Amino acid sequence: MGSGSRLKFALCEVLQFAALCVPLFIVMQRFAAIVAKVKSLAQPPGDGSTAYWLIVASSIAYVTSTALLVWVPMKYMVFTKKKFLTGRKKWRPVALVYVIISTLPCFAFLIASSEVQINKNIKHDTFTELPVSLVLFSLICIDIVERIRHCRLTGQANESERGADIPSTVLTHVEQVTAVTPITPAAPGSVAPRPTAPAPTPTAAGQPNERDQNGTGTRPEINGMIPGRPFSVSGLSSRSTSTTAYHVSPYTYTGPLRFLCASDARAEVFVDSFLFWMDTVEMVRVAGHPSVYYSGWVFPIYIFSFLSCLRLMVMPHSPLLSSLGVALQDLPFLFVRIGLIAFFGFVTPLLYLLKNLLVCLAFIYFNFMTKLRVFNTERMSF
Repeated sequence: MGSGSRLKFALCEVLQFAALCVPLFIVMQRFAAIVAKVKSLAQPPGDGSTAYWLIVASSIAYVTSTALLVWVPMKYMVFTKKKFLTGRKKWRPVALVYVIISTLPCFAFLIASSEVQINKNIKHDTFTELPVSLVLFSLICIDIVERIRHCRLTGQANESERGADIPSTVLTHVEQVTAVTPITPAAPGSVAPRPTAPAPTPTAAGQPNERDQNGTGTRPEINGMIPGRPFSVSGLSSRSTSTTAYHVSPYTYTGPLRFLCASDARAEVFVDSFLFWMDTVEMVRVAGHPSVYYSGWVFPIYIFSFLSCLRLMVMPHSPLLSSLGVALQDLPFLFVRIGLIAFFGFVTPLLYLLKNLLVCLAFIYFNFMTKLRVFNTERMSF
């Protein structure tokens, strides 16, 4: 490991550890301030200072114990490549542990802060921007670090060594087109020769044949892949299943404005990560609205937001991501947003409600209803 690799390793570890500790310390300190305020307003007044420092000390003890007993041993096992953690490479143990030991306690204390103020009939702190600007931003930082830590941070990106975690905006599969032999008109009285079938192209061991079972020359599209586009319906980029991939740019521009076509997968990781969490960010933001925060709606909002955060444990290219996105985010958020709009008005934009509805309907239709006989006929092609 060179000096540059050591520096990148240290930077990634410091960023991840800061994302683990800082949200816990700040959220628990704000919760301690609320408890101290409640103690001082009680009749007779209690010792608010003792309660404050007791909660702060408990937060320090929790962070220290989880770091020494969970975070550091798990990091050691990941970097020593223990087979049960990194063997299949379809999940991210670091992200899952982070969601459990950091995001879950933060959401729990946000709910507890709301309940304490409701029970004591005070309105002291609604944590207006803290859950979004700190807790979820730290979660996004963990996602970005986990996806970019295996890439070089200097020099240009090497497309041939692109990792499976990095989204690709280039064409990653090129079909081989069979040449068509022109047929010349036969002379009168002669018998036209039969066209010979082209010899099948040999495939590598373990590589699926590009032809379908009917003998046609078309390659069946992967479920969820749009022909000619590199993205799946889940919003994340998908990689081709074929082992023979050619990284060919969809277009090449050599004019004076070619700098406008600049693209780097490492920069796209940041865009993709923030877009991936926009729906959860909006849902958590709604909980900071005073009319919502001082009601029982903080329970479903933070509970379903935490379930949405569990999608972080799945690799970005995993086929499970589409179904998990619908089951853990779009379907629960759809019912929560309908209830919020019914009780509080348009505290959440209608755009997100339509997004959840359309994603759920599209997932059910294209994955299940199209398998029915009425939707699976060759005559009905739109």
